[in-house]
Amino acid sequence: MRPLSALGMAALGSGVIAITYGLARFVFGLFLPSMRDELTISPTMAGVIGALPFLSFVFAILAAPWVTRRLGVRHAGVAAAGLAAIGLMTIALAPSSLLLAVGVLVCGISTGLSSPAMAQAVSRVVPPGLRGRVNATVNAGTSVGIALAMPAVLIWAEAWRSAYTGFALLAALAALAALCYLPREAPRTSPSRSRLADMPVSREEWLGIARLSGLAVGMGCVSAAYWVFAPDAVINAGGLAPSQTAWMWLAVGLGGLTGAGTGDLISRFGPAASHAAGLTVMSASLAILVIDPGSFALALASAALFGAGYMTLTGFYLVRSLQIMTEVPAFAPVLPLLATSAGQVAGSPLAGWLVGAEGHAATFLLFAVLGLAVAGLGSWLLKERAAIDWHALR
Repeated sequence: MRPLSALGMAALGSGVIAITYGLARFVFGLFLPSMRDELTISPTMAGVIGALPFLSFVFAILAAPWVTRRLGVRHAGVAAAGLAAIGLMTIALAPSSLLLAVGVLVCGISTGLSSPAMAQAVSRVVPPGLRGRVNATVNAGTSVGIALAMPAVLIWAEAWRSAYTGFALLAALAALAALCYLPREAPRTSPSRSRLADMPVSREEWLGIARLSGLAVGMGCVSAAYWVFAPDAVINAGGLAPSQTAWMWLAVGLGGLTGAGTGDLISRFGPAASHAAGLTVMSASLAILVIDPGSFALALASAALFGAGYMTLTGFYLVRSLQIMTEVPAFAPVLPLLATSAGQVAGSPLAGWLVGAEGHAATFLLFAVLGLAVAGLGSWLLKERAAIDWHALR
């Protein structure tokens, strides 16, 4: 096979990320109402199952650098897409909530493996001057995958098994493409030690990452309620048709494209204001669903705001971590990314318990208030951090 061009790597990488992040991880809530009806899943159990891909993601991304070194870029990419295919097909064939949970868990593993493999592939294939642009395009695959869920729900509104079978076939094609086109690299049986120990990381930098990670836990917790229960809310509490929720996920995907401007947002308004704005938008998206969950227009507005808030915040933690730990850019985003998933692991079952005990409206209002509280805490912590950074530059 001919080696990939920069454009080809962008297309392949964004396709893998669209499947492993968008389809395998984030569209579960879109099909949850139909799954609950067929498999008799309680709200609490739905929350626990919804937390599993976030939980397995945490362990997978910790192991991903080692896996990539041992298998090589090509086989690590195949493993990521292949596990997505296995997890998605397991969901499609699940006769019970237990096997559904297993499939969801495997999907989270595929997500955790995919990002390091694609990042390594970009560094192998793409010239240095184009790597930033290609990595940004690959990362945007998440929003593309979420948006792709819309035609799937329109075609298979009630037939979630058919939708997941289609997703599994796409993942299998992605695995085949990775096998054919990703660069071949000899696996390493004794990987070299990380350079992190050789690079100076000051106490203030560790504190800055710790502050950022603490805020990411709160954001992840708030976002979990929307990812898992927003479609459930507009269908069961608002009476909308399952097919209408497809338009919500399209709005999430399109709204999330605004996250590409996060770096400019930080440069213009500063980290504290940028972080507060993202969480305020996310909280507003939760509150809007409470106003009238049966309003299709409000549901679309809520979804677009959530996509904008969530992708802006994930971009914020990425950019800000790199600004704090400038000398270890490969390691800097790891802790905030893991913290976001940890918050989602905690938030999903909490939201499920609250939905079962108090209903959708009370749950979404409480999570919206939590989002505003995290925004307020961030305004204080990030202003303090900015002062420390300024002092260090003098």
